[in-house]
Amino acid sequence: MRFATWNVNSVKARLPRLLEWLEQTRPDVLCLQETKVSADAFPATEVAGLGYETAAYGQGRWNGVALLSRIGLDDVRRGFDGEPGYPDPEARAISATCGGIRFTSIYVPNGRTPEDPHYAYKLSWLAALRSALAEQKGPAVLAGDFNVAPADDDVWDRRVFDGSTHVTPPERDALAALRDLGFSDVVPRPLKGDHPFTYWDYRAGMFHQNKGMRIDLVYATADVAAAVRDAVVDREARKGKGPSDHAPIVVDTDPGSTFSSRDARPACA
Repeated sequence: MRFATWNVNSVKARLPRLLEWLEQTRPDVLCLQETKVSADAFPATEVAGLGYETAAYGQGRWNGVALLSRIGLDDVRRGFDGEPGYPDPEARAISATCGGIRFTSIYVPNGRTPEDPHYAYKLSWLAALRSALAEQKGPAVLAGDFNVAPADDDVWDRRVFDGSTHVTPPERDALAALRDLGFSDVVPRPLKGDHPFTYWDYRAGMFHQNKGMRIDLVYATADVAAAVRDAVVDREARKGKGPSDHAPIVVDTDPGSTFSSRDARPACA
């Protein structure tokens, strides 16, 4: 199985690139974030032409998540039990079972600054997600834009981020709490440099200088993580005209790996 995650930063603006990438990369499952369209406006017809079923969750604003699958898309759930809002719940999580694995695509709140109420929302959102996932059983992948760099090595210069979100101890503790549920951080290999950055700001030539961050993550249960034979940041997708400011992560599992979800209890509702 090949699966991937990508913050496309507007699926409409990036649609030609997305379709080309799907045709070339052919993931069995793709987790998308920041689609910025309502569910009924998602280009499901276009991706269906490449063999993908779609489950989308969006409000036509800055958020929005989706799952695309060529291997089935069962028991789709939008949001999760106990999810906090700002003030109402936002389109930030969607899950479905594909090929025996429970996939959840997430777009974690940014947090803005540690003093902003949005930061408290971010922490409460992550805590509620952990509580929901604690009820889930079976093979699972949690992937998306976490808006947190797990360690200092996951940003190009830690000193630049002093006093900022994405690197604070409470945010990192929230990620550790997710891993404590039995998830492993599937760290991809970089195509350039020593750091598997997944996000580069559009400004000041940050991408070309490789001044980035690893904030797009793939967390997998032990059975899925043990089957991973390769994971890579597709830096090529960040190049060219009109790219997203994020690059996809592509994960391949061993040929012949099978997963049973018969004991799974979906965490999202």
